[in-house]
Amino acid sequence: MTRVREIARRVSNWGRWGADDERGTVNFITPDVVCRAAAYVRRGAVFSLGLSLGPGGPQIGQGGRTNPVHTMTAVDGRLGADPDGPRYADDAVSMPLQCATQWDSLAHVWYEGRLYNGVPASTLGPAGAGRNAIDKLARGILSRGVLLDLARARGVDRLRPGEVIEPADLESAERAAGVHAERGDVLLLRTGHLAVFTRDGDREGYMRQMPGLGIACVEWLHAREVAAVASDTSAVEVIPFEDPAVPLPVHALCIRDMGLTLGEMFDLDELAADCARDGVWAFLFSAPPLKVTGGLGSPLNPLAVK
Repeated sequence: MTRVREIARRVSNWGRWGADDERGTVNFITPDVVCRAAAYVRRGAVFSLGLSLGPGGPQIGQGGRTNPVHTMTAVDGRLGADPDGPRYADDAVSMPLQCATQWDSLAHVWYEGRLYNGVPASTLGPAGAGRNAIDKLARGILSRGVLLDLARARGVDRLRPGEVIEPADLESAERAAGVHAERGDVLLLRTGHLAVFTRDGDREGYMRQMPGLGIACVEWLHAREVAAVASDTSAVEVIPFEDPAVPLPVHALCIRDMGLTLGEMFDLDELAADCARDGVWAFLFSAPPLKVTGGLGSPLNPLAVK
């Protein structure tokens, strides 16, 4: 943890937006940033970046995460005595909040007994997160999205499992796309790894090892002042971890120290193909989390609009 603590001192945003802040880097999304993002809508083309919520999802039961269970609670409900009168159907879903495309809350990962902004870990309990819960971001993550296609920049279909993404890789992908991630942007990272699940049908291979951000990228993200980061993998950071003795270092530094929410399991393939065709890698991005009181994460159907 020595390196984590050293980087934490340089990237900490504790107190930056006040002692009671629970939104972290989403604060970078100011009205001016939203107006700038809206100007990127030129064609009216809309791309859904979310995986379907159903039994065919990517989960393998690891850490208690399972795929959604969809139950019909009414199939032929009657509202009156008339056999030809109105009928209704109803249903319910039981699912972990982080089983498919999702945002992490700022209470999701911590260390040394403190959550983002110095909040005691004791604020977590049976009712969920008393502070830094996902509903604190419910005003919306609506901003300019910037897609960096790391696989395409390397000239490959997908990065290899365990491949570490360095700051130089992020900048190389920026140059290839002609974009520059800046304050308030939502940064989307395509590694191509989603194909291990969607094309190969290999849930285990998708969930257990993956390319991703190395710890050196944390200071790069801090310097760019991006509002959020999402990837097509289930962890955003590289697995196996660079240091086997320090699990989830990028999560720890981004969520706990920077207050930077991470998005996982985003489907970026269709959007990336369109960006490659028209040469435009920035767009209006909208992915508001559900208002789950005390939630540690939220399922999503993110949208990119060009």
